[in-house]
Amino acid sequence: MLNRTMAPAFKQVADINFIAPVKKQLSNGLPVFIVNAGEQELVRIEFIFNNVNWNVQKPLQAIAVNGLINSGTVQFNAKQIAEAVDYYGSFLQTEYSADYTTITLYSLTKHLPAVLPVLWSILNESTFPEHELAIYKQNQKQKLQVSLQKNDYLARKNFAHAIFGDTPYGSDINLESYDQLTREDLLAYYQAAYQSANCTIIAAGKFDDTSFGVLDQIFGGTWRNQAEFAVNQLEFLTEVGRELYLEKPEALQSAIRMGNLSINRTHADFPSLQILNCVFGGYFGSRLMANIREDKGYTYGIGSGVASLKQAGYFFLATEVGADVCGSALAEIEKEIDLLRTELVSDEELDLVRNYMLGSLLGSLENAFSHADKFKNIYFAGLDYNYYDNYIHKVKTITAEEIKNTAIKYLDWNAMTKVVVGKK
Repeated sequence: MLNRTMAPAFKQVADINFIAPVKKQLSNGLPVFIVNAGEQELVRIEFIFNNVNWNVQKPLQAIAVNGLINSGTVQFNAKQIAEAVDYYGSFLQTEYSADYTTITLYSLTKHLPAVLPVLWSILNESTFPEHELAIYKQNQKQKLQVSLQKNDYLARKNFAHAIFGDTPYGSDINLESYDQLTREDLLAYYQAAYQSANCTIIAAGKFDDTSFGVLDQIFGGTWRNQAEFAVNQLEFLTEVGRELYLEKPEALQSAIRMGNLSINRTHADFPSLQILNCVFGGYFGSRLMANIREDKGYTYGIGSGVASLKQAGYFFLATEVGADVCGSALAEIEKEIDLLRTELVSDEELDLVRNYMLGSLLGSLENAFSHADKFKNIYFAGLDYNYYDNYIHKVKTITAEEIKNTAIKYLDWNAMTKVVVGKK
């Protein structure tokens, strides 16, 4: 019989297996990566486009095209697109990030011949009707007005602009940015970005040779868009150690966001930095949570992260604390950074972090879609599956001394940009 008064012993994850995709090409040379796995007759097909032709005077071009791309084509209006996709129980999702724009189709495999032509029309003959653009601008301006009243949004916005400047990673979007949007600008960006020469397709789920044939028949020919494009190449000129304070006298809480430019996953130190971050503020049992939330009671939640973008990486910390304890919270954060730089992590704490990180990685590989997501992380960074082998090895073998040295190298309170919105 189980003794329920005793916690079960920790057992470290031994092996983590990844399903690598099979690479094929459509008749026009467009690369397709296929993770053919799973029991359900369901498939996810992602059309991923590099963001291109960055124009600091038109920061919303790519974002607005992504938001309006399914608002009407030569063949279908917005309602017809929605009804055609919904009729077959499919789902169409658009997603914008600073480096890529993704159009994703979820569908039963058997319905691909009926649904993919609708997607072809979206990617080749969208028209961006003026009335849809007017509605989009109105709705987005209303959302922005609401967001600008929130301390956490202002802290995130000002932090990104402080470290990345007027680039897609940190552009300072305001209400006037929406007023400047024109249909001509959207069409120009659409014709440059949404073409087969700038596209990668990743299919995951039940996707066999028959499904590939359907995809090739519809998307393997010549696409309509042929305008010239250049993939974004960015430069960041950051002032180290900036302090930005946006005072709100009536605020009950202050939003804190801080961090700095750092490395991305192409750097050999990135796994070590991820482990350090986990100890510091990367999970519920982290030092920041134990101190700022559990011990001091300054906040409901606090966390840190390391983000890997295509052309940069950055470290960040975010929280909202009571306005009357903002200064004390900042002092405690600085103290925790200093401890990591001067003292060794205990074996017990390090073992807990190892088990958490390996378990999280294993738990994230639950289906074909998540295996495809892990592939995207390395493919678009120019890496291979050795990255995950090295990551797992580093989690299992890193020493307390290595963590301390990583903190000395990458966690520097004086070099961080610190943004406070509220009172301090």
